[in-house]
Amino acid sequence: MLAELGKQNGTLGIIFRKAQNKIQDPAKLRRLIADLIDKEEWMSIEADVKGDAYEGLLQKNAEDVKGGAGQYFTPRALIQATVDVMRPAPGQMINDPACGTGGFLLAAHAYLSDPKNYQLDKAQKKQLKEETLSGTEIVDATARLAAMNLYLHGVGGDECPITVTDSLNQKPSTAFDMVLTNPPFHAIREFIEWYCSEPRSSSCGSRVCPASRKG
Repeated sequence: MLAELGKQNGTLGIIFRKAQNKIQDPAKLRRLIADLIDKEEWMSIEADVKGDAYEGLLQKNAEDVKGGAGQYFTPRALIQATVDVMRPAPGQMINDPACGTGGFLLAAHAYLSDPKNYQLDKAQKKQLKEETLSGTEIVDATARLAAMNLYLHGVGGDECPITVTDSLNQKPSTAFDMVLTNPPFHAIREFIEWYCSEPRSSSCGSRVCPASRKG
């Protein structure tokens, strides 16, 4: 079942992409689904409540130094400060090329949705939900977390806003008005090493290795 769900288009396919059931005891699995999950009225719970609960689980998992997702979870205070400085505006296309669990995208969504910042009309709200935000994540498991996080916060349309690929592997096919990100430092180091070692054609002109720059 999980394999078939992972083949679906849109957000559902990303959430269940390469998902695995690690609960081998049928009785425990049934109790989890039938006795615990199915008894909750999930559809009656507001998106903010479900989203905040999921964010809490992500943060708790990130604090687990041994096996948590800390490397993919940027502290929310840092994210909020960055978004407050950048001040995204309605109509802008916003992207995070190393989105992790989707924190920057959610903070941008909250900023744009806040009536203290903007009074959005119906068309602008629809655009914010379905078109404004997008992200890329290279790790399947983390992309699933990001897709679920955005879904629970009511972000996304027919197409999932999260793409599973390597952002540094090719030039972006879409231009964005704003990039909000906290890329992993090891990836930056690898990119610099590639940048310095890659031969350049004469048409590229003089290229200076970032690692050799002073100041």
